[in-house]
Amino acid sequence: MSTISIIGSGGMAAAIGGHATNAGHTVEVMSRDAAKARALAKQVRARATTGTFGDAPAGDIVILAVPYAAVLDVVKQYGEKLAGKLLVDITNPVASDYTSFVTLSDSFGAQEIAKVAPADAVVVKAFNTQFSHVLAAGPVEGHPLDVFLAGDDAEAKARVSAFIESLRLRPMDTGPLPMARTLEHVCLLSLGLLTHSVKHTNFSIGVSLLG
Repeated sequence: MSTISIIGSGGMAAAIGGHATNAGHTVEVMSRDAAKARALAKQVRARATTGTFGDAPAGDIVILAVPYAAVLDVVKQYGEKLAGKLLVDITNPVASDYTSFVTLSDSFGAQEIAKVAPADAVVVKAFNTQFSHVLAAGPVEGHPLDVFLAGDDAEAKARVSAFIESLRLRPMDTGPLPMARTLEHVCLLSLGLLTHSVKHTNFSIGVSLLG
């Protein structure tokens, strides 16, 4: 197993961190709010530690589990301390109207993160299409949840896929990093379903393989 660093202390950080420690990974939690980082590390119990926000992450895989509104500043603050790291972008740059994005029309969240990350850091989009409490609950009636991912580096995607599988989730590779734009639209799809038809967040978007 490996060491996974999570920057953030919210619901998604808790969901991913909980599954990761259960799978035998060591999890390092880093947050601007040190008390929240300690609380999350205690919540996910064994194999969880806390790191100092802004220090070099211990893990080669770094989960960016902060809101999109904060993630670019976070990546800039870490700067070269993220050099050589595999950055997993779980954010959604959704505007306050929940029907559009805060990114420019010719860009998308993962691309903006890649722009401010060190040149030798690799960005893979993943985990952005599930609600945190659904992800935390894990497989339903024996069926694993689907985690869609996108990235340009095949080796990095293979590492993220292996990590996802270790959490008893199913990785679904959607292609190169520009497909992250489509995955961010899946978030809008979920919000549209929540608002107009499903009316609650106890659902998951995934793939049913027929035959």
